[in-house]
Amino acid sequence: MDEKTLRTMLEDLRAGRATIDDCLKRLRSLPFEDIGFAKIDHHRAIRCGFPEVIFCQGKTTPQILAIAQRIVSSGQNLLATRISTDATAGLLELFPDAESNETARTVVVIRTRPKTPSGVIAIVCAGTSDLPVAEEARVTAEAMGSRTTSLHDVGVAGIHRLLGHASLLQEANVVVVVAGMEGALASVVGGLVDKPVIAVPTSIGYGASFSGIAPLLTMLNSCAAGVSVVNIDNGFGAGYMAALINRVNCKEE
Repeated sequence: MDEKTLRTMLEDLRAGRATIDDCLKRLRSLPFEDIGFAKIDHHRAIRCGFPEVIFCQGKTTPQILAIAQRIVSSGQNLLATRISTDATAGLLELFPDAESNETARTVVVIRTRPKTPSGVIAIVCAGTSDLPVAEEARVTAEAMGSRTTSLHDVGVAGIHRLLGHASLLQEANVVVVVAGMEGALASVVGGLVDKPVIAVPTSIGYGASFSGIAPLLTMLNSCAAGVSVVNIDNGFGAGYMAALINRVNCKEE
């Protein structure tokens, strides 16, 4: 926000020409910051409840560092996903307090600690090969303020490994289920809980899984009610949606 815009808003507020709600509406629609190769939406947190996230895949390291610097310098939290080793090193040099997760390929910088909802999100991972996507979901949900609990390697090939944690699943506000191969785990979990289940198909599997198409179709055709599906390998989208649901659920309690 430029100084002139802020001064005008304050004058309107003092003179009674605008209310606080009017000013908030104007803040929500203020222009973005144009740095040439990117247009940074500094007011996304006001509109959507969380700042703009950097999807690093396809961006150069200098581009990532420049965007991150502008986001953090404005006092906002930073979440960078699908980040390379070089870009991670650059962000850690810029922000020594940054938290990197090699498995998830994420970097998080916290400047304002989000309010933590009382509910918990369960992250359920079918196999060890699915961990990068599950970790991306977990890091995203925690960056948005939610508490999480994780169950790893509990796929349907050994269903007793999952059933031994049924009470933990039933206590969660939201369950994120990450699975490749045939993707059956989401339906199984959906039949055990009365909370929203967000299914994430992964590209893990042999040839006939078609790089995630097979688990995607299985999850879309789930016979268990309450199961929704995000795109293949989209741990970020699942973690984000789970955090939003958890936030709303806790407000209604």
